Amino acid sequence: MNENFDADYRAVCSAVMDELGRTLNAIDPQSLEKLYGVILESEKVFFVGVGRVMLSLQGICKRFAHLGIDAHCVGDITEPAITSKDLLIVGSGSGASLVPLGIAKKARTAAPDCKIVHIGSNPQSEMKDIADFMVRIPVRTKLYLPDEIDSCQIMTTIFDQTLLLLGDILAKMIVERRGIDMKALWQYHANLE
Repeated sequence: MNENFDADYRAVCSAVMDELGRTLNAIDPQSLEKLYGVILESEKVFFVGVGRVMLSLQGICKRFAHLGIDAHCVGDITEPAITSKDLLIVGSGSGASLVPLGIAKKARTAAPDCKIVHIGSNPQSEMKDIADFMVRIPVRTKLYLPDEIDSCQIMTTIFDQTLLLLGDILAKMIVERRGIDMKALWQYHANLE
C-alpha cells in the first residue's frame, strides 16, 4: 500500500468525522425534541426531498418503518393520502428546491392541519412560511450563508450525511425512550430477501 494514500485516507477520515461531530452538536436539541414528539403523535410520517437528500430520507423512512411507524416516501407507488393527523418531513438544505417546496405547498392544500417540518440549512427560505417549524442543520449549502459550518467535502455532502445520521439518532432515541426490544424489531424487517 502506498504510504501517502494511507496518510491521506486517515486525514480525510479525521476531517469528515470532525465535521460530522461539530455539525451534530450544532443542531438545536429543542427543535429535535419537538420533531421527536411530532413523529410519535402522527398517524403517518411522509418524507420528501430530491437527489442525495432523498436517499438519506429513504434510509430514515425505512428505519422508522422498522420501529413500527407508518412511514412513506412521497412518490412511492404505495404512498397513501396525507391527512390532518400526519407529518410531512421536508428535507432541503436551501429550502428552495422546487419539488420539496411544491410538495409542502400541496400538503398544506390537501391537509391544511397536517404538520410540516423542514429539515434544512437556510432558515430564511420560503419554507419558513409553510412549515410548522424547522430543524436546522447549519452546514454549508449552495447559498454560502455566513453562519454555515464550512466543509472540506464535495458540494453539500455534509448535509446529506448529517441528515441520515440524525434520522438514525432519533430512531435510537425512540427505541430507548419507548423501551422497545431491539430483537423484536426484526418482525418489521424485509424477509423476501
